[in-house]
Order: sequence, then C-alpha cells, then structure tokens
Amino acid sequence: MAAIDPRVAQVLDSRRTEHDSDDEDALIAELEEDDDGAFSALREKRLEQLHAEVSRAKLMKETLHGTYMEIKDERQLMDITTSTKLCVVHFMKPDFNRCRIMDEKLKVLAEKHFDTRFVNINVENAPFLVVKLNVKVLPCVLTFKDGVSSDRIIGFEGIGWKPDSFTTSELEARLLASGVLLRPKMTDDDDRRARARKQVEDVDENDDDWD
Repeated sequence: MAAIDPRVAQVLDSRRTEHDSDDEDALIAELEEDDDGAFSALREKRLEQLHAEVSRAKLMKETLHGTYMEIKDERQLMDITTSTKLCVVHFMKPDFNRCRIMDEKLKVLAEKHFDTRFVNINVENAPFLVVKLNVKVLPCVLTFKDGVSSDRIIGFEGIGWKPDSFTTSELEARLLASGVLLRPKMTDDDDRRARARKQVEDVDENDDDWD
C-alpha cells in the first residue's frame, strides 16, 4: 500500500488530534482552503486525487492501521507482514519489564503513524518465526517492508543516547532510519505527556500493591 499524500496526511493528523473526524467532505474542504493557489490549475483532477487519498486513508484506519494490537497466531502474523507495505512487529513476553516499556512506546507511535501497521506477538505463540527470524533477545522489534524483514532492534540497542531511558521520539527516530516510518510526528510535548502518564500509572500500580 502506497504512502498517503503528505497534505492529506497532515490534515488527517490535525483533525485526529482535534476531534477525530473523518468526514470526507469536511476533509476535502479543509484541504482546498489550505492550498496555496497551485490547486486551481488542475482543480478537478486534484480533487479526484484528494478524494481517492482520503478514502484510502480511511481504509487504512479500517484495516487497523493506527492501532497497536497483539497477534495470537504466527500464521496471522505472517499474513499481516506479507500483505502490508510497512509493518513493525514486537516479539515479546508480557512479563518482561523491558517488553512492557517497548509496548508503551510502540502504542504511542502506532496511533500517530497510520501509514505503518504496528503489532506484537508473544514469543510463546510464535515458535516457528522465533527460530526462522533468529529472535534470541527480548524485546526484539523487527521491521518489514513489502513483506521482507528489513531491520531489527535488539533490546534497546541503538535507541537514543541513554538506551535504558529512551524517549518515544528517540524510538521514532530509530524507526525512521529503518525506513518503516515516513516522517517524524512526535513532539517534545508528546514525550512530556507520555512521561507524566507513566508516572501516574506507576503511582496507581504502587497503590494497588498495598490494597
């Protein structure tokens, strides 16, 4: 599946943040208003292209792009990686703390990068793929482009200056370098909100331990 037109993606991103509307007519109107004048030269042709791009963006959302989900069966995982242009797969164990950290950050990225499919799978449910793909250290994040494994992150290796305390932006940068993400979307505010949310969750978890 080809990448979404950058202008369409930008408007979709802003609307997703503001009110998550995917009304096609409203999106097209916003794109028209935002155009810098070049739009008028080939207006009708460009409108057709924009309608097609918006429809395709909606289809990608309907096919679970923009979500982060666990796959229970390795055959299903193979189907996803071979039928999706850009895919990130986290091989994990749910009781490993480092895998939970990776999951938290991949979930944030999945909600922002709907050109790319994000999934995870418990290694216990993927014995064949674990051997075939030589997964030995967890967490292990593999990237796939057009069904072919193109890169891997072993543990927290190569993420930021301090791998043990890397930010979601640093993970995004690492995946951008792999070519599995199309453009940066994380901001400093996103990282601050993620840290604040994690602190609240940690406090709640500690409170539960005393119940």
